[in-house]
Amino acid sequence: MVRNDEFFLRKWVDYYGAELGRENLYVFMDGRDQPVPDWCPDVNVHVCDKIPGKVVEFDKRRSRFLSQRAAELMREKGYEMAIGTDTDEFLIVDPGLKTGLAEFLSTLSPRTSYSGLGVDVGQNTTCEGEIDPSRQFLSQRRYGLLSTRYTKASVITRPVTWGSGFHRVKGHNYHIEKHLYLFHFGYLDLKRIEARITDKDRLSGGWVRHLSKRVRTINLVSRRKARSWDRWIRFARTAQTIFRPPYALNKPAMLELSIVVRIPERFSDKV
Repeated sequence: MVRNDEFFLRKWVDYYGAELGRENLYVFMDGRDQPVPDWCPDVNVHVCDKIPGKVVEFDKRRSRFLSQRAAELMREKGYEMAIGTDTDEFLIVDPGLKTGLAEFLSTLSPRTSYSGLGVDVGQNTTCEGEIDPSRQFLSQRRYGLLSTRYTKASVITRPVTWGSGFHRVKGHNYHIEKHLYLFHFGYLDLKRIEARITDKDRLSGGWVRHLSKRVRTINLVSRRKARSWDRWIRFARTAQTIFRPPYALNKPAMLELSIVVRIPERFSDKV
């Protein structure tokens, strides 16, 4: 579901279209006051009434709406899996496996949901400039924060109800798949964040505090020493599998650790 964000939607359509086929992509436009994109006619685009509410309330209503749409697609279209993400989130299989997303998912053991390990990509302002949307993001951004916030239950195999923001599946456990990652790019460029903070649509929706907190990712990747990818990815996956927050036992935790890693070169042409 998207609202006035063609910047990420174009990248989202290009990536998932190549991985899954554009005919299998479903985009829901939040609000009938938005122009329907004319550059992706082979994608299933649906314009909906705007979901009301501030950030928390909106997220809950959006998750219920998208859970219902996913269930309909499974029942009526015969899909065996559905993937739910925001437009700035990309499920990526480790390129070292030399396999695509659909092929990788089709080989997994049966589970209610699958999660990729969350990597929150941020701009390292000491060595990285403004993002160029015409180039691959990961050729311009080399640093990420290992984040429980983006280890989401993105992939489901039966009609269930996603929690707010796809962070969990209600009534079910989660499973972090080895070699699968969820890269989040919402904070890959400081200037874009500053522009969003002053956007009237987001001001009225109560998003300013939410966006301001997320500058933390940029600060962390800019100030902390980046650690080894392979070693700390293994640690994070193990920790997030074992530890759970007491308020939601079907979500991952990681002892409040903030681990910055350098993203390997092999990912540079993926998104």
